[in-house]
Amino acid sequence: MIRALLLTLAVEVPLYVLALTALRFATAGRALLLGVAVNLLTHPLLWWSLAPSPSAGALWTAEAAVVVAEAGVLWLATRRDPALLLVASLGANAASLLIGLVT
Repeated sequence: MIRALLLTLAVEVPLYVLALTALRFATAGRALLLGVAVNLLTHPLLWWSLAPSPSAGALWTAEAAVVVAEAGVLWLATRRDPALLLVASLGANAASLLIGLVT
């Protein structure tokens, strides 16, 4: 789980920083903190929900819930366009899922 968390942070945090700063929803420092925070909140829950033997359906359901949860936390922190935050969350999570599946 720790290796997966570190990989998730390495992939998602830069994407969140890029998205949130490009959209002018946060400064780089705040975007960095938000990227770390949303992952520290959702990653353990994702792993817990998939234990002990994940299925493809459970994975997709859990990932969808994480996307929505992370977008919700970002919205609470920024009070900016929820649709754009959902797209940012989807992109960051899709990238980390893809990299996680191929490594």
